[in-house]
Amino acid sequence: MRIIFFGSPIEAAGALESLVAAGHEVAAVYSQPDRKAGRGRTKTPTPVKSYAAEQGLPVFTPKSLRNNDDEVSRLKDFQADVFVVVAYGRILPLELLQIPPMGVVNIHPSLLPLYRGPSPVVTAILDGRTEVGVTVMLLDEGMDTGPILAQSSPTALSGTEKGAELQDRLFKEGALMLPAVLEGLQDGSIAPQPQDNSLATVTGLLERSDGEIDWSASATNIDRMMRAYDPWPGTFTSWEGKGLKILDARMEENSSIPAGTVLKEENKILVGTGSGALELKSVQLEGRQAVAAADFMRGQPNFDGATLGT
Repeated sequence: MRIIFFGSPIEAAGALESLVAAGHEVAAVYSQPDRKAGRGRTKTPTPVKSYAAEQGLPVFTPKSLRNNDDEVSRLKDFQADVFVVVAYGRILPLELLQIPPMGVVNIHPSLLPLYRGPSPVVTAILDGRTEVGVTVMLLDEGMDTGPILAQSSPTALSGTEKGAELQDRLFKEGALMLPAVLEGLQDGSIAPQPQDNSLATVTGLLERSDGEIDWSASATNIDRMMRAYDPWPGTFTSWEGKGLKILDARMEENSSIPAGTVLKEENKILVGTGSGALELKSVQLEGRQAVAAADFMRGQPNFDGATLGT
């Protein structure tokens, strides 16, 4: 079938690769514009754009698709059977959703209607979910409210997963599902199923401030934060007026150290929480490089007994 693909990050590149490998005709690829990255701040293409260029696929990177008559005309001229959207980074306006006869197919890394919205993986980790999954769906005007085409079996979580690695795993699973789902949608063997809106939960857009640690929270909840917010926005606190990133830590449930208080016990650097403690493994003080917590303590002896987050 003839497809137009919309996507930007590395996870989306995997989905595009699965379509190419399955022999589908990708008529065009849409991705985010090049962005400045690295120390040199040189403009860098998205992983999707890079892969598409390697495959000789035409790539378009408009700044916006809203009120863009030229792009609407171009998309209609491609006469694609279906659009596929995977982490494109922009919402497709209604006039675009109405172009392809088979609709617009999307991979969403949750078992909808759970965790609609922009941060399903992060929220699942924060909530302490024991299993997750991925949905292939049709887009409509709402936020992840469209009918479901297929869902993976629930995947059990160990409680150690980090946000980036779990999201990558789910998108890979969705990419494997995608070719067969498209074929089933085309031949009628897969019928879209409406979501049960009464079971829906909605996630919000992440902000940097979400990563600031409230030491009155439990060690369990802070551990979930550290894993969920990896790599962005990360988890951080303050000490002596400077930001302090907590890069790696382990839970210490049997501890009665006051919340936010740093204490060296034997070979461990502990911080009290509202319930239990965290053993710091790696930290990074504002303006400095990341170091092991033990090395940080040796260089900053007044860290022992300090109160974080004040």
